Amino acid sequence: MRGEPSCPRCGGRVRAPGLFADTWQCDVHGPVFPLQPVVPPSVEALEVVVRRAQVPVWMPWPLPVGWLFTGVAYAGDDRSGGRATAVACSGPGPLGGIGELILVAEELGVGLGARYAGIDAPDPGPFMSVDKPAHTKVLAAGRPTPLWHVTRTPDDRAVFAGEARGLWLWAIVWPEQSGLLMYDELVLTDLRDAGAETELVPCGALTPRILS
Repeated sequence: MRGEPSCPRCGGRVRAPGLFADTWQCDVHGPVFPLQPVVPPSVEALEVVVRRAQVPVWMPWPLPVGWLFTGVAYAGDDRSGGRATAVACSGPGPLGGIGELILVAEELGVGLGARYAGIDAPDPGPFMSVDKPAHTKVLAAGRPTPLWHVTRTPDDRAVFAGEARGLWLWAIVWPEQSGLLMYDELVLTDLRDAGAETELVPCGALTPRILS
């Protein structure tokens, strides 16, 4: 678990705004929205991210049977608010074993989704064939939302991306065969709209996936 902000793209150290720069700086990626330290999953931790988020905080809701909330992260600071959010859930995989899902909402260029996806670019566009029919779709805040398979990712995961509420929506699933979960027309809720329902979210142990 980290105790200080880091680069959302590479996890490296970042320098706070100061005399010579008014933004957080990564030595590799330049100006970034800092990824804040991750804390163990709890309703309180989720509510902190929801309050600060300037982008959706997507979660499958209701959660699939047996699934638990296993982590939340956001990139941003007190001045900018959360410009990228990541919510992790874990539970029984569709083919047995344990499946893990991280949903990321972010503004263009933040790069948090790409980090979890394992691609060396801030956005999924170059790795999606949007000129072809979408591979699947989810219901995001009541809207059918097409998602495309993201290519050139590590073999241990399945990655999908699309656009919801004018922002990137990423779905990263481990192991790769648990990507079948994304073909069940998953229903996603923006927890900023959920109100007191967030108090009902079942919490599990922190997943290492959200720290990687």
